[in-house]
Amino acid sequence: METNIVEAGPFERLVTVEIANAALESAKNEAARRLSKDLKVKGFRPGKVPRKVVEATLGADRVRSEAIDVALPGIVAEALTAADLRPAATPSVQEMRDTDDGVEVDVKVTLWPTIDRVPIFDGRRVSVSTPEVADEDIDEQIDRLRNQFAELQDVQHPVTDGDYAVINLSASLNGTQIDELTANDLTYPVGSESFVPGLDEQLMGSSAGSIVKYNATLPGGFGDHGGKEVTFQVLVKGVKAKKLPEVTDEWVEEVSEFDSITALRDELRSGLREHKLASVRREFADKVLEELIDDMDVELPLALVDAEMEYQIHRFLHRLGEQKIPFGDYLRVTGQTEEAFVADARKQAERSLSVRILLDAVGEAEGIVVAEEELQEAMRALAASSDQDPEEYEQALRDGGQMEILSGDILRNKVIDRLVDAAVPVDENGNELQLAETEAPASVESPAEDATTEEE
Repeated sequence: METNIVEAGPFERLVTVEIANAALESAKNEAARRLSKDLKVKGFRPGKVPRKVVEATLGADRVRSEAIDVALPGIVAEALTAADLRPAATPSVQEMRDTDDGVEVDVKVTLWPTIDRVPIFDGRRVSVSTPEVADEDIDEQIDRLRNQFAELQDVQHPVTDGDYAVINLSASLNGTQIDELTANDLTYPVGSESFVPGLDEQLMGSSAGSIVKYNATLPGGFGDHGGKEVTFQVLVKGVKAKKLPEVTDEWVEEVSEFDSITALRDELRSGLREHKLASVRREFADKVLEELIDDMDVELPLALVDAEMEYQIHRFLHRLGEQKIPFGDYLRVTGQTEEAFVADARKQAERSLSVRILLDAVGEAEGIVVAEEELQEAMRALAASSDQDPEEYEQALRDGGQMEILSGDILRNKVIDRLVDAAVPVDENGNELQLAETEAPASVESPAEDATTEEE
């Protein structure tokens, strides 16, 4: 039979193919070989059991089912190539029917979504934060510097938030002292909540000579004692407070490379300005994309969203594994449920796909392409960052079929630059802002590390 293709939804096609009896019979030999790898039959090595013996052991239907799995991918691939269809996710089998000539299979194919109209981006006015630096911002930086050179002085008032309490601490469980929770002459920053549970609250309002006794349950990170209620006893030996240095030209010259308060403030203003410009430009790029996505009319196929979500979750779990962080511990620390984690992953997948669709559409409409020199430059940079020979790195990309992914990343970065240059940043009052050029809002990653669900 000829391949039959019908629409099954937006950007989805139901493709019906046939596995002829001759092709099915041929595939049974490979199917039997695969199945025999897990068979233990006396007198035969794994993978070398004859087909008739495999059929007698596992049943002819099992071998036939495996043969369909063997033959189907190649037949579907040929049908999609002939029909010029490029799936964006792995095609899924919907139904199978036995016929006199073999087996008919309905396969759902998800195509990469496209949009009929590119949202208007030329001259689009997008509101962002102002990059101006206020005097209060500079004062905050100077206060941080003062804190670095502050001295602790004894004070007579009761402990308040931000003070330092000099304490002896001990803990016991059922009358037995816990050595790892014993400390003498500890200068503890009250309000930091950085030691044992309940300590900060108990120290508030205490004075030199106070003895505080209380019970608290230790969190899981306290080894064998985690989750158990212990008794703490705290002797407050003294109270200290920070004395910040006075800001003078002499002090500035002593603690920095500048010789006056004015010179220091000018340098801080310049640095903060550059930092804010970079931050606002990133904010601008994000908001431009968000507004254009909101204006974009496209329905994402469920199969594509599922594939992207599964990829992102797999990638994230792999990173946790590299850091030896159990997934359950991550959820507990972040206060998430597994359902909330999956819902967030789906939302991220939808946004990632929407951005990709938008950038591809703009790139095509604007005729943006990647020059060979741009591709070579990106490969040289990636090779250098991984301490590899550029020629060997390029060959590895070509052998792994990753060149198209790298080229696509470069193209989409160029499209983002085009969108950012075409839009107009304004403040909350609608006044146009001038944002100095900073680093590109997106970066090219090694395709070997960032393969996506895109069609290849």
